[in-house]
Amino acid sequence: MSAPLSPEIRRDPGQRAVFCGLTGIVWLHRKIEDAFFLVVGSRTCAHLIQSAAGVMIFAEPRFATAVLGERDLAGMADANEELDRVVQRLLERRPDIRLLFLVGSCPSEVIKLDLSKAAGRLSRLHAGRTRVLAYSGSGIETTFTEGEDACLASIVPECPSAPAYSAPSLIVAGALADVVEDQFARLFASLDIPVYFLPARRAALETPIGPGTRVLLAQPFLNATARALEERGATIISAPMPLGAEGTQLWFAAAAEAFGVSAERLDSATALPRARARKAVEALRSELAGRRVAFFPDSQLEIPLARFLKRELGMIPTEIGTPYCNRRLLARDLDLLDEDAVSEGCDVDRQLDRVRASRPDLTVCGLGLANPLEAEGLTTRWSIELVFSPIQGFEQAGDLAALFTRPQRRRDRLAL
Repeated sequence: MSAPLSPEIRRDPGQRAVFCGLTGIVWLHRKIEDAFFLVVGSRTCAHLIQSAAGVMIFAEPRFATAVLGERDLAGMADANEELDRVVQRLLERRPDIRLLFLVGSCPSEVIKLDLSKAAGRLSRLHAGRTRVLAYSGSGIETTFTEGEDACLASIVPECPSAPAYSAPSLIVAGALADVVEDQFARLFASLDIPVYFLPARRAALETPIGPGTRVLLAQPFLNATARALEERGATIISAPMPLGAEGTQLWFAAAAEAFGVSAERLDSATALPRARARKAVEALRSELAGRRVAFFPDSQLEIPLARFLKRELGMIPTEIGTPYCNRRLLARDLDLLDEDAVSEGCDVDRQLDRVRASRPDLTVCGLGLANPLEAEGLTTRWSIELVFSPIQGFEQAGDLAALFTRPQRRRDRLAL
């Protein structure tokens, strides 16, 4: 699967402003129902996740933080012994945990705590009851969505091998809202395409993978996961991300072609939801057509979102900043976008200067930039909300479009 030579992607390295990968726990702990996420980090890590999750006082979430104290950081205590005790108490209190993730953080990486080795030791200690895996959610060199990528990449090597004689099957990779997953499952069933979802809601380590496995990515930031699946013999299907009526149809079309499903059967199966999606998007097009939009690099969703806004809603991207662009995984979105305004990396100060000069109608950015830009009179959309919200698929196309109309409606009401 070769990447196209165009459009050109500019590189503008420098200081960025993003959340760390620990934030992925906020949606992953809700998705993988029999898993628990134990962050090995500082009190700052605990406060970040608690604030991002907005967990009520009476709720018992499936995540926690093993706080590294001054003695741990100074090397005065054996961090591995402390971790073993924390895990033992956790499993005694929560016997329902079948899969435990040890999630690395900046502090645990600074003191060189080997969580992979600890996970192996704890898996042997609690064999037959709980599997323990490890991945890094550190924000030293990553953006917040890469926490999900690291989590799923840690799952892939633990999954069973698909029997050599088994029929080809499909894996949809990327955490999806349950309602979206159910919709996709029904459509794939109507096409007689056997499908698994990674991560699975339960029994996350039981998805079979082998040379007959085909993979559709539902998220554009799964670089490490895609490599891990390919190392197991799976084949990545080139497709745009399933955002909007057009993107979702082409996503299903790529799967249909890989499994020998006729175009006529695909059109029949998707006709009604595709028509609903187009109608919902068209109802909002007049509010956004011709308006200019700029993206700050944050989630790696920027390129497929810009493609959706440009092609289906008539918006004009003035700058599409993305933390990292894997041209191979995003080849189809880049082809459809046909836009030379893509910048990888993006020094935050230089991009702020450009956005202030061009004053787009809408700026998609992280929480840390949104309020200052709003104070300067710019209309913003929080990029993290696009990760938390169900936006994939036909039935969510109108909801996705509405996420971009609401900031302008809010500004119009405030101006009255």
